[in-house]
Amino acid sequence: MLSQLKKILKLLKPSKKIIVRYPPSPTGKLHVGNIRTLLFNYLFAKRMSGKIVMRFEDTDRDRSKKEHEDNILYILKELGMDFDEGPFRQSERTDRYVEAVEELIKNGYAFEAEESKDGSGDKVIRFKNPNKKVAYNDIVKGEITIDTTDFGDFVIARSKTNPLYHLTVVVDDIDMDITHVIRGEDHTTSTPRQILLIEALDGSVPTYAHLPLLIGPDKKKLGKRHGATSYDEFKKLGYIPSAFINYLALLGWNPGEGSEQEFFTKEDLTSTFSLEKVNNSPAMFSYEKLDDLNRQHILKMDRKEYKNKVLEFLPDGMKEKMTDKIINLVIRERISKFSEVTKMAEESEFDYYFETPNVDIEKITWKNDNKDISQKHLTKVVEILQNAKDDWVAENIKSSIWDYASEEGRGSVLWPMRYVLSGKDKSPDPFILAEILGKEETIKRLNNIL
Repeated sequence: MLSQLKKILKLLKPSKKIIVRYPPSPTGKLHVGNIRTLLFNYLFAKRMSGKIVMRFEDTDRDRSKKEHEDNILYILKELGMDFDEGPFRQSERTDRYVEAVEELIKNGYAFEAEESKDGSGDKVIRFKNPNKKVAYNDIVKGEITIDTTDFGDFVIARSKTNPLYHLTVVVDDIDMDITHVIRGEDHTTSTPRQILLIEALDGSVPTYAHLPLLIGPDKKKLGKRHGATSYDEFKKLGYIPSAFINYLALLGWNPGEGSEQEFFTKEDLTSTFSLEKVNNSPAMFSYEKLDDLNRQHILKMDRKEYKNKVLEFLPDGMKEKMTDKIINLVIRERISKFSEVTKMAEESEFDYYFETPNVDIEKITWKNDNKDISQKHLTKVVEILQNAKDDWVAENIKSSIWDYASEEGRGSVLWPMRYVLSGKDKSPDPFILAEILGKEETIKRLNNIL
């Protein structure tokens, strides 16, 4: 009678405020899949005006470290994924778990048992399995029914004072009023056990959403063999938080059928995200797609923030002499991640801006042209540039030379100019080179070759 009354009172309660949780284990670096899960919790809570509870599930006492906690909190701050309560630690809630164990034993839902069949181990606490079918509606996977008979009487604590994951997570979710559990699909098999425990403790069963697995191009679970997998590695490569969040959100979710939008700010995502649009199929992680989105976000960066990021990735000896024009006209259009700035410096792609390059005379001529033709074109280019009166910017330099180049052949005119200015087979276009070098240095380099 009492249990029926409790059920009726639950039904009469007003709808609860949506509450989700960040529950990482501080046992190592966060895998990109874990970060994606945290992000989906964040986006869902923000979209639904809900609350986020932060807790460290540190029941693995040997592997849980303060340094890992600090790293997780640092990542959340970097990505702008705040929370409303916490952080709590399961290691600080042992008394509450002991209380739950005693309640389960008292009410006949759990019992002390020998750990091993030969009776040599310490006594553990086992949950008395009712051996029934558990059904629940997963927002992503749909209706799921699992027969719990095969689970047997499963262990929920190594002793009365040493609880295990299934018990601690259930007690936490009940005490913290968690309404939605959003996690990876590898936890799907844990859900029936946890529902049994929730019911035994007379708690409210939350709504579940199990997110699809992340896989690499080989269709296998994403791992280090595919490339970077931790946030620290992605940051070291020069991916920026806004792009990282943007890409992770697209791994298993899309804004709706027919939508081709891929560029999202965090604000865009919090206004459009929904769990109902999360796919059930594994999500393939593409480093190329991440590069593309990162490039788009770099182009949208504030100039000061972007410049500071470039300087961060430049070798110390080059930071002082790097100019704003090189940073904005050359680097910004060419990189997809900031580690490419370091690579450009290592491959001497900036040297010709600061020192006159060594030019191979044989490479100055364009395709089937001879030296006389190239000399003629360079002479005319110098003449045009000497008479240029407009502001010395790439657009005006191009405008002054373009008609002549179009008449004589753009390759014949522009290749010698570009090669003489840079000394490289590949470099920015000659107009950008000229703007960065300045009028005097540009004409000087061309005259030296003539």
